[in-house]
Amino acid sequence: QVQLVESGGGSVQAGDSLSLSCEASGGTFSAYAMGWFRVSPGKGREFVAAISWDGQSIFYSDDAQGRFTISRDNAKNTVYLQMDTLKPEDTAIYFCAAKNIYNLVLSPSHYKNPTQYDFWGQGTQVTVSA
Repeated sequence: QVQLVESGGGSVQAGDSLSLSCEASGGTFSAYAMGWFRVSPGKGREFVAAISWDGQSIFYSDDAQGRFTISRDNAKNTVYLQMDTLKPEDTAIYFCAAKNIYNLVLSPSHYKNPTQYDFWGQGTQVTVSA
């Protein structure tokens, strides 16, 4: 069982940056692909970014591409999401998620599909004011 704890959310102005972290415990972190998703009123759970177990494959939503950067440090059991040039529409609860990749080869669609993930954090609120 993997536990995920997000941190780094907060309230900022449009154009500002935030850095989210997600620390994992209870499992072998390098056995998991990691993703960031967000939930906002009226939009449901939305894919933001994902990264393979070794950091070699990275995927972004169209909205996140060019503004957000996902990374991971397997020695620290942590995945990060650097968010720059934030917009009011980025306001949401951000969740990290882990998918066990043992014996699996994931396609990009797997990384982007929230139903593919095995464990979820509790979320961290990001609020961006105009």
